[in-house]
Amino acid sequence: MNDRDYEQAFQLILKAGNARTAALMAVEAAREGDFAEAKVRMQENERELHEAHALQLAMIQQEAGGEPVPVNVVLVHAQDHLTMA
Repeated sequence: MNDRDYEQAFQLILKAGNARTAALMAVEAAREGDFAEAKVRMQENERELHEAHALQLAMIQQEAGGEPVPVNVVLVHAQDHLTMA
């Protein structure tokens, strides 16, 4: 796996982690009755998830274009983060 592949995987981990954190913060804000804050956090969640999916799509397109994406534990971990988000 080259540096670019690692960078893609770590960016996916970052974006998915940010999305999950924002969603959890939205839930907490809603529990406290702060629905304006919950809405802001859910918008943040949607933005981060969109960026994570764009990264994932780029990897899928790379693979479909004939340039294999090496699968290793970092990429598997990244995909797990996206699933959990």
